[in-house]
Amino acid sequence: MFITFEGMEGSGKSTALNRVQQALLNEGHGVLLTREPGGSRLGRTLRSILLDLSNDDIVPEAELFLYLADRAQHVGQVIRPALAEGVVVLSDRYADSTVVYQGYGRGLDPERLRELNDMAVGGLWPDLTLVFDLPPEEGLRRAMTRNLQDGTSVSEGRFEAEHLAFHARVREGYLTWAALNPARFRVVDATRTPDQVFEDVMRAVRAALAAAPAHP
Repeated sequence: MFITFEGMEGSGKSTALNRVQQALLNEGHGVLLTREPGGSRLGRTLRSILLDLSNDDIVPEAELFLYLADRAQHVGQVIRPALAEGVVVLSDRYADSTVVYQGYGRGLDPERLRELNDMAVGGLWPDLTLVFDLPPEEGLRRAMTRNLQDGTSVSEGRFEAEHLAFHARVREGYLTWAALNPARFRVVDATRTPDQVFEDVMRAVRAALAAAPAHP
């Protein structure tokens, strides 16, 4: 089972992901928690480039191919081996982030981005994708507060520094992309309490696990 967590900055997806990991471990599942960018050794180097606030001159096409390189390595080195062992893989972001951020956010062609991602991941798409949805103003407020508290405002704050219109496009992009792929996506109302969000997420995860396919 391959489950991805998506959403704009400050949506609470990472908090929910950690709680899901613990719940599944308590239920006896083997679980791998990973993230993009940065889920592999090479990816950690690429992450430092992609999220650094000082790299605000990266053109959209260069940004795209850095993400694709990170993703190809992540799938080949981390995700596929874990799935082959029967582990539940939980990833904080995946290919849908690129379709939404570089497509709807940056103005590149979303369908072309889907094709390029399909090549990068060798056709491996998640069994379930959870999109944590909330107004961009609230997400940015949460993200800025978090970054100031943990000191990532410079080292990993490049997307938080984008203007509000960009984040509004990202939100609409997620909702549009989810509507175009309803069999795989579940949209979660992230404006509620963490406990309410977690309950909804676990219902979706358990339903997906009950119908889990066998991964090659």
